[in-house]
Amino acid sequence: MVRLQKFLAAAGVASRRKAEELIRQGKVTVNGERAVLGTRVDPEKDIVRLDGKVVTPEKKVYLILNKPRGVVTTCRDPQGRRTVLDLIGSIGAAVHPVGRLDYDTEGLLLLTNDGDLTNKLIHPRYQIEKTYHVLVEGRPTEQDLETLRRGLLLEDGWTAPARVSILKEMRGKTWLEMSIHEGRNRQVRRMWARLGYPVLKLRRTRFAFLTLGRLRPGEYRHLSREEVRKLRALTREKG
Repeated sequence: MVRLQKFLAAAGVASRRKAEELIRQGKVTVNGERAVLGTRVDPEKDIVRLDGKVVTPEKKVYLILNKPRGVVTTCRDPQGRRTVLDLIGSIGAAVHPVGRLDYDTEGLLLLTNDGDLTNKLIHPRYQIEKTYHVLVEGRPTEQDLETLRRGLLLEDGWTAPARVSILKEMRGKTWLEMSIHEGRNRQVRRMWARLGYPVLKLRRTRFAFLTLGRLRPGEYRHLSREEVRKLRALTREKG
């Protein structure tokens, strides 16, 4: 059983706040009876109508996209740049990104129309880990790595400890693997800049247990039922 306003929001009718207003206005019925705030419904059994029309729950969709560089992680862009939704095209559902990857960052991005799961996956309390491959200018010292592992002070506060290791050293550049569970704006880039190592390339390779597999830049796939179940379990276990 779920609250009626939550059911309406999940069906794409309106936001929860707007759904509450529709209920107050007497525009919503459940099994032929006028609904009130506090009404709960069983989506599998109850018939919900708005202004006399049956409300059908929107089918939940979960996608992994390999985001290329030069694409914005928004649904619309006032500057006319390509968005992640342009890459997906029409799939019969209004999905949205789970968190963000900035314009120059590539890699794994999760998209869904499951608002509740989205909110949990990006909420700090669940500490969902994201892993990146980072190419920086210069050669970080072991002391620098330890600073990241302990946490460092940025303009918006101390970061949580990160997991970081060197993958490959080249002439004047270094590839590293780095895992964090926070989601601050441009956080990885700002952490390395704070230590004096500009980020040249940044690619997200993992979100929780999810990886890109064989997805090429710009390609996406639907999550399996088992993958969705495991994502939900992650948020329950820490809730």
